[in-house]
Amino acid sequence: MKLVVKIGGAALDDKELVEKFSKTIPSLCREGHKLVIVHGGGAALTRTLKQLGCESTFVNGLRVTDSKTRDVAMMVLAGQLNKQLVAAIGGAGQPAIGICGGDLRMVLASKKKQPDLGFVGEVCTVDAQWIERFWSAGVVPVIASLALGFDGEYYNVNADQMASAFAVACDADALVYLTDVAGVKDADGAVIRWLDVDAIAAMVQKATVSGGMLPKLEACTSALKKGVTRVRILPAARADVLPGFFTHPIDYGTEVIAS
Repeated sequence: MKLVVKIGGAALDDKELVEKFSKTIPSLCREGHKLVIVHGGGAALTRTLKQLGCESTFVNGLRVTDSKTRDVAMMVLAGQLNKQLVAAIGGAGQPAIGICGGDLRMVLASKKKQPDLGFVGEVCTVDAQWIERFWSAGVVPVIASLALGFDGEYYNVNADQMASAFAVACDADALVYLTDVAGVKDADGAVIRWLDVDAIAAMVQKATVSGGMLPKLEACTSALKKGVTRVRILPAARADVLPGFFTHPIDYGTEVIAS
């Protein structure tokens, strides 16, 4: 099976969670699954920007990114966090390679215009041949959510949307979002186990979901509508269930389903 896993920035801040997640990767590969790992790094990026005297502003869950913020994002996401995650996976016994979407011109993006958030991009194309080459070599690609624009500039891309784009391009059987929350919650605060994509618009309108969950659910919807069979939002603390994802029922998080 082909599986794309996105791990969020808050989870990457927790060394125990990173270690638990990394230990699942060799097991998945031994079972014959082909993996792509996409990561963000919002928490570390916000912290680094604050240390540099820069404030972080968000619009509908997306970071406003001027040129300085973009450059810091390249340093934090494609540098520190990417290499730390690759090292953790390698330490668990699985060869991995750390890249960003702009490497090999694998992901090309256009500037997001509505609204204009600066150097924030929307994925236009993913060249999946490189993923196939990594898989053939027995290597797991670990991809930071930065893409190359048609203008030659680097753009910050929301990692949820990057993961969705890779799942579609690789014809993935499943897309899993590891998060720092228990799942999508209803108006009463209870985790929704099965969420129909047709119910999402009403939840957004009623502000039942907001912030970073908005681009995540948009990415989930896009993946399902473009052929990805399964999409699940899973608490990172339960990353240990990933090896049984295709064979055992999972009682954690939210499964987003197509109508």
